[in-house]
Amino acid sequence: MRGAAPIVGLAVAAGLAGCVTVGPDFQRPAALESPQYKEIAGWKVATPRAGEAKGDWWSVFHDPELNRLMPAVAVSNQTLAADAANYRQALALINEARAGLFPTVAGAGSATRGSTLGTTLAAEASGTWTLDVWGEVRRAIEAQQAGAESSAATLANATLAAQSALALAYVQVRQADSLEDLLTRTVAEYQRSLTITQNQYAAGTAAKSDVITAQAQVLSAQAQLVAAGVPRAQGEHAAAVLMGRPPAGLTIPHGSLATRIPSTPVSVPSALLERRPDVAAAEETMRQANAEVGVAFAGYFPAVSLNGLLGYSGNPFAVRLGAANPVWSFGASLSQPLLNGGLTGAQVEAARQTYQAEVATYRQTVLAAIQQVEDALAGIRIRSREVAVQAEDVRISRQATQIALNEYRAGTQAFTAVVVAEAQQLSAEEALLSTQAQLQTDAVNLIVALGGGWSASKLPDAAADAAPVPAAPSASQ
Repeated sequence: MRGAAPIVGLAVAAGLAGCVTVGPDFQRPAALESPQYKEIAGWKVATPRAGEAKGDWWSVFHDPELNRLMPAVAVSNQTLAADAANYRQALALINEARAGLFPTVAGAGSATRGSTLGTTLAAEASGTWTLDVWGEVRRAIEAQQAGAESSAATLANATLAAQSALALAYVQVRQADSLEDLLTRTVAEYQRSLTITQNQYAAGTAAKSDVITAQAQVLSAQAQLVAAGVPRAQGEHAAAVLMGRPPAGLTIPHGSLATRIPSTPVSVPSALLERRPDVAAAEETMRQANAEVGVAFAGYFPAVSLNGLLGYSGNPFAVRLGAANPVWSFGASLSQPLLNGGLTGAQVEAARQTYQAEVATYRQTVLAAIQQVEDALAGIRIRSREVAVQAEDVRISRQATQIALNEYRAGTQAFTAVVVAEAQQLSAEEALLSTQAQLQTDAVNLIVALGGGWSASKLPDAAADAAPVPAAPSASQ
């Protein structure tokens, strides 16, 4: 019975270790949200569609070049590689916390030789086990699991942000391409105007100043054409870096800016709680802070530990000592802080306030998500009307330019009228192109603000992913 007593004690202790978990259980707090968007008028409300593409949100733009560029972001972007490493680190921290559920066993051995007892060999194994009676370790595991889920959501959010940045850089490249096309046409038109003034001057019906003015106009447009290469190069360089390449490693062929935006169904604001990875990350961070309250609260209760030792000591060559000299001991200890200057209370209060701060951060993240959707909806609605007005302005400006040029040829109008009309036309066309580019930007921002193709169901199971890592072999092995 004496031999069985330690085993029975261990079994009882193991049972006690899983019966209590102090600290509050997590419940998602209410977020500050509205039943619908202020800017939703005229938009199609989302309905479940099983066949809808998931993840590759950029495919709705139907741009083959963008489809070719985008997959490299998730594979080669170095910022995302760092976030992926942070997630794997978080998984390791789960295993680190799990180790607290198990006993710690250490071995030691020695050999000594003396003048009286001869050679003495000793070998022993000692172990300690701090029982998780109050759930401190389990709360720590819960905290690390929530931290890993937060890291996974942060990785998803960083991926979405990098994809969004690439899409916006691509819009910048295409806007620069279209601007180059516009300025190339403008230079050609100004060259024709210059030819007309030279012919008029040769015929004696125009002044030399008209020729000089027309030449200056051509040179000005050529300078703008050259300058348009700067934003294109910068956009291409940004796209290359986002794809994990040096700028020299990417060349985007010349193309044109799209003039239409995809139709995007918009769900209710509450769907952002499931669709936005940054909201998911904020929620998991909040869950982690809640579990840390339980870890701190366990400091109010005594720590229960078991310890034991089993070994051998003696001279194996001395017959009188027998074949073995076993050494063993078992014991238990209970420790409770009696006076620590309010340290435990301060730690619990600090943990609670950290949780309250994360609640506020979570709610602010939800509000910011709703604002981003509202901003994108408003931008698309207002700029769509602006594009319609500017397109009409371009049409009228082109007519005005042609009329002024015809009148100049007929000798009924000064060349300054042609210059003013051409400048107004170019200004109108540049404004239209700029608004169209901003409209494409708003479309990208709206899709990203709605979470892209992401949903909370795509979060990995951190508890399952954090499989115990085998112990590394020692140097002697």
